[in-house]
Amino acid sequence: MEYLIWAGGGLSILGMVGLVWCVWTVVRAKRKGLTDDELRDVLQSVLPKNLGALLLSVLGLMLVMVGLFLR
Repeated sequence: MEYLIWAGGGLSILGMVGLVWCVWTVVRAKRKGLTDDELRDVLQSVLPKNLGALLLSVLGLMLVMVGLFLR
């Protein structure tokens, strides 16, 4: 079941990259000095991607745990 551990680690890394991208996008938008409505639009577009990245990380960690239990 070692492949589950490696696959889970890969998914977790992809999720973490996605989370870093979301943070970077919001920080960049704040530095631009956008109005409240424009910043709200950016945040609304980033939120689903943020939740998807978080889901990938959680699923990856779950795969790692299952792989460790079945090992």
